[in-house]
Amino acid sequence: MTIRKFSTYTPEWGNNVFIDEQATVIGDVVLDDDVSVWPGTVIRGDVAPIRIGKGTNIQDGSVLHGTHAGPYSGGGFPLTIGDFVTIGHGAVVHACTVGNYCLVGIGAIVMDGAVIQDYVMLGAGGLVAPGKQLESGFLYVGAPARKIRELTDDEIKFFDYSASQYIKLKNTYLEQE
Repeated sequence: MTIRKFSTYTPEWGNNVFIDEQATVIGDVVLDDDVSVWPGTVIRGDVAPIRIGKGTNIQDGSVLHGTHAGPYSGGGFPLTIGDFVTIGHGAVVHACTVGNYCLVGIGAIVMDGAVIQDYVMLGAGGLVAPGKQLESGFLYVGAPARKIRELTDDEIKFFDYSASQYIKLKNTYLEQE
């Protein structure tokens, strides 16, 4: 794994965190307990803080970053991801807020200042425009992301299942180290 200090910031992480040797984590990044970061992922906290909640998994090839303070971005935007979130393969999650128990689908893009409330499913390839807010309890798909329907009980249960499966998987990897 590549863990790099940037300026005065060194990444920090809690208990039982798995960071794959082919992942990169830089700067002002804090990973809570049981987070997993998979191959090819870049988490770059060089211009704004990044906070990732417990039990969250960041799948292969994802890019996570914030936006600096400046004339076009006001005070800037940190990146905050809640607890037990699944960030799908190849997602770009940029300078936004993702609540607890969410799924950001494969190849989805979430832009600056967007807010994804708790219990939201964003489908594969979805694009959340800057500043858009996704309401809790719904499925969103498309580019731009559109509210399609309320989540079913099984889909809501899936959030916990997905996070739990990745916790088990990362524990297997940690046992092999």
